[in-house]
Amino acid sequence: MKTKIILTILALSSTFIFAQKKVADKFFKNYAYVKASDLYQEAVKKGDSSAHVLTRLGDCYYNNSNSEKAAQWYEVAVNKYEDIDPIYYYKYAQSLRSLGQYDEAVVYLEKFNEVQKDEDRIKGTDFTNVALYEKLKSTEGVYVELVNLPINTKNSDFGGVEYDGTFYFASTSKKNRDELYVWNNEPFLDIYQSQISEATDGEDALNYSYPNYIKGSDINTKYHEASVAITNDGKTMYFTRDNVSKNKKLKADREGTSHLKIYKATYIDSTWQDVKELSINDRVYSTGHPALSPDNKTLYFTSDREGGFGQTDIWKVAILGEDNYGFPVNLGAAVNTEGKEMFPFVDEDNTLYFSSDSYVNLGFLDIFKSDVLKGGTKVENLGAPFNSGFDDFAFNIDAKNGRGYLSSNREGGMGSDDIYSFEICSQLIKGTVRDSRTLVPLSFATVQLIDETGKVMQQVMTGEDGMYSFRVKCNSKYNVLGSKADYKDDLREVNTSLINGNEIITDLNLIPLIIEDEIVINPIYFDFDKWDIRTDAAYELENIVGVMREHPNMRIKIESHTDSRGPDNYNLTLSDKRAKSTRDYILSREIDPSRIESAIGYGETQLVNGCSNGVKCTKEEHQANRRSKFIILEDTDN
Repeated sequence: MKTKIILTILALSSTFIFAQKKVADKFFKNYAYVKASDLYQEAVKKGDSSAHVLTRLGDCYYNNSNSEKAAQWYEVAVNKYEDIDPIYYYKYAQSLRSLGQYDEAVVYLEKFNEVQKDEDRIKGTDFTNVALYEKLKSTEGVYVELVNLPINTKNSDFGGVEYDGTFYFASTSKKNRDELYVWNNEPFLDIYQSQISEATDGEDALNYSYPNYIKGSDINTKYHEASVAITNDGKTMYFTRDNVSKNKKLKADREGTSHLKIYKATYIDSTWQDVKELSINDRVYSTGHPALSPDNKTLYFTSDREGGFGQTDIWKVAILGEDNYGFPVNLGAAVNTEGKEMFPFVDEDNTLYFSSDSYVNLGFLDIFKSDVLKGGTKVENLGAPFNSGFDDFAFNIDAKNGRGYLSSNREGGMGSDDIYSFEICSQLIKGTVRDSRTLVPLSFATVQLIDETGKVMQQVMTGEDGMYSFRVKCNSKYNVLGSKADYKDDLREVNTSLINGNEIITDLNLIPLIIEDEIVINPIYFDFDKWDIRTDAAYELENIVGVMREHPNMRIKIESHTDSRGPDNYNLTLSDKRAKSTRDYILSREIDPSRIESAIGYGETQLVNGCSNGVKCTKEEHQANRRSKFIILEDTDN
């Protein structure tokens, strides 16, 4: 009888565990990870340590960015089951990277790579380089400070965007605690706004007013709204919302899942009105996280629609006007992987920023930048302090003021997801381009900003005031090159400091090449008893070539002179050879021979001072007589 009772109890217990696991699976499918994890743990306590239960437990914590508990359950699963789905090697490695255990993470990344050789999450990356992780984690030499905004709450606050003194973001702060989102057991998200003002206490800081619901009665519903993108003119806002009907009831697909959609609203009479759903949405996949191109002609977004590479990809679509849009296009394998790519942002020079759980990262979502929109294929991890071992996402920056925002659930915050502000340390190199003789400002002068590698970063042309300016990074080295036709270039080296907002005045003085009826350059030097053109001489003669190309009808004659030292006839012969060698170099640069009337050496016959034979003079006085002259005979271009 006792045996029968025990068997009955065991059977009932097994049935109960099975039923409990089914319930947990249902909660998991509906993204109710908090409740699902509780039920899966009950199943483990009652003896079910199957791969399904262990990995689902890991997934519950992984999807809520709890790396410590995710790693705990993944470790049990990958060590217990040799035939486990290889994706759990990757997720375990991600959790270990999040905890800073890079050596151990590499072990499981290698296992993942062995099994999934065609998987592109880590393909082409140096994922075994532990030193690279340490470098990404280090903030040495990085002069950016993240500030946790005072308007953050204990729940989720993320996706901060600043426009014209107003700060927009998503938060759960005013929602009823009885209306909880089962994914993380927090209220649903709404869009809020706060006014930004300069601090009055003398500190270099900003004040954010107490947040209120965004102005517009049709924006927020009882479900999720988040991720704002506003056009340059401030008249149109794109945002993400759960799939709701016109009467704001939640709609779902056949499997009961409600997907995200992008909506737009128009700013009318100081409020957001006329909410419309975009035609690119669909009820069977999600479309969200809108971002705009600098010219507002392209909308970038995140979607899990067909035709993608992974769980979520970044897409783009042309904005055609009149509520019409082009055909969505995937950004391709240069950005998207089999993992998650999301939260796109495009800055003013078309650099794409996005978050991903792939590539070489510090764990969970990291922020990356890519030059794919400029034709490149490079993806770069921003490293610390932008990235941490937790979820880091919703990056954006305003190039005008250098201020940006990102969201993260990293340790030390006020809640689950917090918004952080930062300022990219920048300085202004500015100055005036002048004629070095008259000090008159020069218009139409070209000024280039050149970095340490020699790459031209920016180029501007001066106006009537001769002024230029460049916004540059702190603690960096640059060269500023000024140029203008009929002038010698002026090159200045500039080293920026660590002081944000500092201005460095760098005036450029261009030396005129045409003075009265002569093209004037620095002295041309020849080796002793030689007349061949040296490199330094050729460098100077390029100024003559430049002037003659700028003035195609100019005709000149060349004169070469020496000082009085040495025999008279020797000086006469040598100077004539040098004059003709100079002429030949200019002609070799495709200058028509008819434009050089003569090239004659005059030796010491035309001294400019009294340093003749037998007269004791200084080196400087003798130098004045050693000269080449390029005399303008005709210039009908002026």
